[in-house]
Amino acid sequence: MDRFTALFERPPGVVADAPGRVNLIGEHTDYNGGLVLPIAIPQRTVAALAPRADGRVRAASANVDGGRQVAEYALGAERRTGGWLDYVQGVTRALRADGAPLRGFDLHVSSEVPIGSGLSSSAALEVALLRALRQAFALRLDDVALALVGQRAETDFVGARVGVMDQMAASLADERSALLLDTRSLEYRRIPLPAAVELLVLDSGVAHRHASGPYNTRRAECEEAARRLDVPSLCALTPADLPRLAALPAPLDRRVRHVVAETARVADAAAALTAGDFGRLGGLLRASHVSLRDDYEVSTPELDLLVELAGAEPDVWGARLTGGGFGGSVLILARAGSAKAIGPRIAAAYQARTSRKATLLVPPIS
Repeated sequence: MDRFTALFERPPGVVADAPGRVNLIGEHTDYNGGLVLPIAIPQRTVAALAPRADGRVRAASANVDGGRQVAEYALGAERRTGGWLDYVQGVTRALRADGAPLRGFDLHVSSEVPIGSGLSSSAALEVALLRALRQAFALRLDDVALALVGQRAETDFVGARVGVMDQMAASLADERSALLLDTRSLEYRRIPLPAAVELLVLDSGVAHRHASGPYNTRRAECEEAARRLDVPSLCALTPADLPRLAALPAPLDRRVRHVVAETARVADAAAALTAGDFGRLGGLLRASHVSLRDDYEVSTPELDLLVELAGAEPDVWGARLTGGGFGGSVLILARAGSAKAIGPRIAAAYQARTSRKATLLVPPIS
């Protein structure tokens, strides 16, 4: 790690990494205690770290000002700044709250996970850093506990009230298996991605931020709906409970309808993926997008257009927005071997109609 050595005048003692993720299906269900089905992407975040003898943290990111700017803070004096360093501070604050034997450290971060594309760049950073800290300071954290620390860093310190899916995916998922995760019990199993299919991720060019108002507003709406329906979380409901929505005002009724239906779609999608029924799986992806657009209201015209263009491709089974919405990316389920032809074709049509550039992120262009 030449950049680390140049900045801190010594080599790193530990280097760790973690992947971004794309969610196959199960959007806005994780903070409601429901099912999700993410899969890791090839792009990763790398954390190079060396312990210090004092309580100071010095950190730099190759993705900010070329990595030439070193930020510094003292353990125990974490303060939000509104920038990338908040994720580091959130992690150290959460670990210290748990009594972890933490000292200061020097840190250099570099990431291939695009920021603002809905692919969990923040979770990849948190998990890569936590993996490095676990090794450097012999922290007693298994992979699930590590993910939970990352989630607390983001919710309690950064201020983005995310569910646990992103950190669990960064900690446990791989590129050839979807991770079927019950976010209430934290039980999970891996479902291999069949060789006959290929996943595409197209970035719309409209960035999103989890810590911004609309995402947190959706979570607050779900909590209010759960309170009114007297359930601990919305995923305690089943499709048989949908008639109860008549007692809710708009838009709470629509939010609940999405969460309940989406959790059922995840279970159906896992069964379809296991059976190799890609037509059924594609239909579930399309239904998920319609629900996110109409009931949860987190889509944008750009995301809708990318889904529409993907649906016109004969080798595509289905497409949907992925991530929290309000910008970001779409996921496309396609026939194996077709992605590198389909992706540029959709991007060209998208640019002709919007003047925006869509970027094919998965599979990466070599």
